[in-house]
Amino acid sequence: EVQFVESGGGSVQAGGSLSLSCTASGFTFEHGVVGWFRQAPGKEREKIACINVGGGKTTYTDSALRRFTIFDDKPKNTLYLRVRDVKPEDTAVYYCAAGTRHEDCADPGNGMQYWGKGTLVTVTV
Repeated sequence: EVQFVESGGGSVQAGGSLSLSCTASGFTFEHGVVGWFRQAPGKEREKIACINVGGGKTTYTDSALRRFTIFDDKPKNTLYLRVRDVKPEDTAVYYCAAGTRHEDCADPGNGMQYWGKGTLVTVTV
């Protein structure tokens, strides 16, 4: 059974930094694409960034380019997301997901095959 478990959510003060992780079981970081999505209250789920675990391509949305960093640790089957200068609008449930092709990693993520349950991030002012 494939499972993705996110961690690192919670309350963070605006202007601070945030680090999320997502550990996979039943899925190895050798092929395919993994990525981070988020869903803010009352909004649709949106892509943040994706990375080809086989190497090569990493993509960010335009809005994520400046403050978000995605990276993986293959031996640990773990995906990370670092966020700096967090803002109230970053309040959302953050999900990690995996798919087959990099093209699958697009809004709202319907092409991704596996999903974690999400971790809630609340940014306070």
